[in-house]
Amino acid sequence: MRAIFYWILLVPFLVISQSNSEYTVIENGMMTVNPKYIAEFEAGVAAHNNKYHTDGMYGSRIYQINNGTNIGKYLWVMGPIPWSAFDERPQLEGHEDDWNKNIEPYTIAGGDQIYWRFYPDLSNFPKDFTIKNVMIDMYDVKRFKKQEALVLINKVKKVMREKYPEDSYGIYYNEFPNENDGRDLGFVSFYQNSSWLSKLEGFPKNYDAVYGKGSFDKFLIEWEEVTNGKQTELWTFREDLSGISGDIKGTSSKYQGKN
Repeated sequence: MRAIFYWILLVPFLVISQSNSEYTVIENGMMTVNPKYIAEFEAGVAAHNNKYHTDGMYGSRIYQINNGTNIGKYLWVMGPIPWSAFDERPQLEGHEDDWNKNIEPYTIAGGDQIYWRFYPDLSNFPKDFTIKNVMIDMYDVKRFKKQEALVLINKVKKVMREKYPEDSYGIYYNEFPNENDGRDLGFVSFYQNSSWLSKLEGFPKNYDAVYGKGSFDKFLIEWEEVTNGKQTELWTFREDLSGISGDIKGTSSKYQGKN
């Protein structure tokens, strides 16, 4: 069974300048597809995105989940968008009618809408790349522990920059978190080949190499104090259904904007 628009904290949305004081968010939605109409739904989504979501901050990308309880679902992403831009969203002729006619009829009632804030100073996009595979680590942050969690992520950033300088990843935080679903903080990694996943085993050793022997064990204790657990999903980019390509420009680890 497949679905679309689950939710996503995705893409290194670096095409939007963050030179001003306003940060950007990613708009994500979820809709479940009737399994009888997958082909019709995909055709409708591809046509809709290629007609209405091909430019700038209103461009869209589609992904598909490959593991876990959401396996087979499709993901839709639009952004990055500063909050002020939501009031200026273009009212394109036929947009709503096309959605209601060619997408909505093939879905099942129920959905989800999330807005994820992008933290460029905690992220790393050292080079240009084309999106292929994505790993999403989603952490359940305890109440009132957001800032402590971000401080610890900043320590992780130092390890990533020194030991994994070529890896591209983004840090995101749910603007309106639900205490019951555990989707508060997202660590989004982009990779080309599945062999990259085996590199994760070496992180504890590399953490100790940066901060000293026993540091990773201490980090785990501190991380447990601010989080309740995590869930991980692997996604594949579906360019055939998207309005824009998976091409991403690197930033050479130089970021602007506020946290």
